[in-house]
Amino acid sequence: MSDFRVKKRETGATATLRRKGHPQIETPTGGELSVVTAASEPGFNPLDLLYSSLAACLVLSARIAASQLGVLDRFEKAEANVSGEKSDGEPGRIIRFDMRLVISGDFDDEMKQTIAHTAEDICTVSNTLRGEPQFNLTIG
Repeated sequence: MSDFRVKKRETGATATLRRKGHPQIETPTGGELSVVTAASEPGFNPLDLLYSSLAACLVLSARIAASQLGVLDRFEKAEANVSGEKSDGEPGRIIRFDMRLVISGDFDDEMKQTIAHTAEDICTVSNTLRGEPQFNLTIG
């Protein structure tokens, strides 16, 4: 039996906003993104990024689940669509996430369900959103 190693990746994000312009986000791995602020502007706003993180985590986790279940050779594609409902009052927050996960490949409905539920259990983002993470704010 071979040893399974998980390669660690530095994670995090730094957002910078000047007096004029849009927030700019950078990651320790070199990712860069401008965040839009007007409803009519194309691009990602903060809620889009939250939904995108969950969607990306679900499809990655679906592929991992297929591998763990020994059916990766039949896996063709996973597609996740995530949206939600924002609260009307304060504090502003998402009160419901709506997720649709489509798994394509040579699978019956039961296996698709198994992959989907396993993916949901694997997904760090959904696990975090369901939990109560601590928030530690330091002022610089």
